Amino acid sequence: MLERLNQAMEHIERHLDGTVDVAELARIAVTSEYHFRRLFSALAGIPLSEYVRRRRLTVAGAEVLDGRRTLLEVAVRYGYGSGEAFARAFRAMHGVGPGEARRAGATLRSQPRMSFRLVVEGSTDMRYRIVAKREFRVVGKKARVPLVHEGMNPAIADFVRSIDQDTLRRIEELSDQEPRGFVNVSVNIDESRAEGTELDYYQGVVTGADVPEDLDAIEAPAGAWAVFETSGRFPETIQYLWRDVFTQWFPSNPYRSRPGPEILRARVSADGTEAEAELWIPVERVPG
Repeated sequence: MLERLNQAMEHIERHLDGTVDVAELARIAVTSEYHFRRLFSALAGIPLSEYVRRRRLTVAGAEVLDGRRTLLEVAVRYGYGSGEAFARAFRAMHGVGPGEARRAGATLRSQPRMSFRLVVEGSTDMRYRIVAKREFRVVGKKARVPLVHEGMNPAIADFVRSIDQDTLRRIEELSDQEPRGFVNVSVNIDESRAEGTELDYYQGVVTGADVPEDLDAIEAPAGAWAVFETSGRFPETIQYLWRDVFTQWFPSNPYRSRPGPEILRARVSADGTEAEAELWIPVERVPG
């Protein structure tokens, strides 16, 4: 898997002055476009589109300083339709415009080429199982909240507290399949997964029942789900599980993520310091 990812990175370098086709990158990595974007973002810490933009502006910066091409030629070579658009993007990354950089010999910023390598740690194991499910829906209440990577998410806590007890009781009664009981569901997550970006959060249950008019719902297609179990300090243990699934489990197993809601079933201790949890990620087996 890592060798294929690095072949995809080489492809990006060869096409910085042309079209970087994500479908072709996914083909090289022998995975789906959806999973390639997710995996790249988890491993690299930035979305694929942002990495390509930074690499283009890095090599464009070298050509600006070199001076053998006009600024418009450099702009067009790296995919900008006008000198003005190129200048805005150049300034956003480098802190100076291309004309100023060429005249003053300014110091520019650089996005290094990325490659992936295996770091053998083996300090922890991951408990998981693969579950096949028919199509179902998550029914409950929905809110648009910011993403918080570490620590409590105040927006989610306030939202859950705002749901009255009668509504919570009616939602819980709809639970009729695994994972049973209340679940937390995250969908429509920004590709960057950057701190503060927004997502749709559902406090609800997994069910095959009809949706009451006053509740929200999201459909989940039939397919396989990888179910990861964890326990430990709350909320850090749960938040780190998401990271470990994409940076450790996926590169080591013959599965890839597929579109669908990510479902968390958590049970927090009475004092709020410990938790046991299951994380359900929609997956499909890698062909071959």
